[in-house]
Amino acid sequence: MDIVPVARGPHLQAPPQARRRGAAVLRRGAPCRAQPQAARAQGGRGHGALTGGGDGPRAGGDAARGGGAGQQHGLPRGGVPVYVMLPLDTVGPGGQLSRQRAVAASLMALRGAGVEGVMVDVWWGVVERDGPGRYDWEAYAELVRMVERAGLRLQAVMSFHQCGGNVGDTCNIPLPPWVLEEMSSNPDIVYTDRSGRRNPEYISLGCDSLPVLKGRTPIQVYTDYMRSFRERFRDYLGNVIAEIQVGMGPCGELRYPSYPEANGTWRFPGIGEFQCYDKYMQASLEAAAVAAGHEEWGRGGPHDAGEYKQMPNDTGFFRRDGTWSTEYGHFFLEWYSGMLLEHGDRVLAAAEAMFGGTGATLSAKVAGIHWHYRTRSHAAELTAGYYNTRFHDGYAPIARMLAKRGAVLNFTCMEMKDEQQPQHASCSPELLVQQVKAAASKAGVELAGENALERYDEAAFSQVTSTARGAGLAAFTYLRMNKTLFDGDNWRQFVSFVRAMADGGARPALPRCDTGHSDLYVGFVDAAKGRKAPEAEGAATAAAL
Repeated sequence: MDIVPVARGPHLQAPPQARRRGAAVLRRGAPCRAQPQAARAQGGRGHGALTGGGDGPRAGGDAARGGGAGQQHGLPRGGVPVYVMLPLDTVGPGGQLSRQRAVAASLMALRGAGVEGVMVDVWWGVVERDGPGRYDWEAYAELVRMVERAGLRLQAVMSFHQCGGNVGDTCNIPLPPWVLEEMSSNPDIVYTDRSGRRNPEYISLGCDSLPVLKGRTPIQVYTDYMRSFRERFRDYLGNVIAEIQVGMGPCGELRYPSYPEANGTWRFPGIGEFQCYDKYMQASLEAAAVAAGHEEWGRGGPHDAGEYKQMPNDTGFFRRDGTWSTEYGHFFLEWYSGMLLEHGDRVLAAAEAMFGGTGATLSAKVAGIHWHYRTRSHAAELTAGYYNTRFHDGYAPIARMLAKRGAVLNFTCMEMKDEQQPQHASCSPELLVQQVKAAASKAGVELAGENALERYDEAAFSQVTSTARGAGLAAFTYLRMNKTLFDGDNWRQFVSFVRAMADGGARPALPRCDTGHSDLYVGFVDAAKGRKAPEAEGAATAAAL
């Protein structure tokens, strides 16, 4: 069957990566897409250092890590591959693959649009729900096969956090039941604020190296989980599974849960609160204070840092020349942010040991906390663990840590413009993105991006393409696949956006109107019979499901 564009103009031609789907795409540092079947047929994997299932020493250099993310895709020089996040409950709490027909149709539609692949949360609370060391990968295995059949790639997120209680959370997936039991018997294993409020989203980094989870440390638990994932999906790593994003905090981001939305605890643009009051964090703070020669600094976090919903000038700590700028403030913020950096390094070291040599890229997500960025103290960033003020760069240390582990820096809020933000919140997502870009560039780390909120409009897509032009993004992951994305005008805008990214950020316009409405659904037809091609039918089907 010959498939041709409906319209003859260049605006409806398939983007370069879509036209090449029929052939295996060779990437530097990774085998071609056709490799999984060949490996299984030959009874081998072809993944070098990990053959035989051993955890041997990591080979040095980019080859061991699969190269940078930008080398994982067969786009023209300057093109940016686009991935799409799957729904949060693609694999539900009981370990079942949800809405399989809709997902299959959607994957074909995305492939037709020229999308490189999809991202999925691999929930700890789902996979290890039946007990310590008991892993259920079956639903994810079926999803990987579906992605492979669709000719796409997968970004797999090691999601060691709960789903529920944050912006965009549409379902509830808690941590494994046996972990919740440990929380009940020892509440200090979760982050705690000044008033004693516990947050069950993620295990406190204060106990990273303590055997608080049925005799294992959290780092050991994460390592065992990633080892099991590697062994189950060894034939797909580096080809179908192009990237492993390692969760290191709430929402999978390297940060503290300083602005939880659950039960109305926080609301935008509140400053949030420091999360250092569990007994393990307190013990670390006390030791750091003694080492600094100020034992009195270890008796708790700042007493004048305010509450979740307050503004910086409402507090003694965050106001213009507040406590944050004193010797004590510097000590506390260095300790608080340093603990987060050490946690990130520990988790990424474990991931590097598991996935080094597989050809899959490692990445880590950093939150785009853009409110109060135009103030001196950057209060919301400080409570989240980023020691970033007008006088102190908080992102350079993060970028250096990621560079040490060969991980891509994945940053959010790429779609936001300063002019769209409320004036009283002193936001500047654009300046924040520029700062993070500079930090990544200086550290030699590749930068990837996401949109922070669901957006379907021309302005948001244009902002992303503009950022991509200047940043040389390794990849962009769009939030999120749902029925709304496949609605007519939204789908038009998205297809145009994917093509613009493939062209390195150029922004060609699709026609405002097409009497056959074919451009709403990718625009391919069977030339002989005048029917929509499977890609177009897939989009229409996905929109109807």
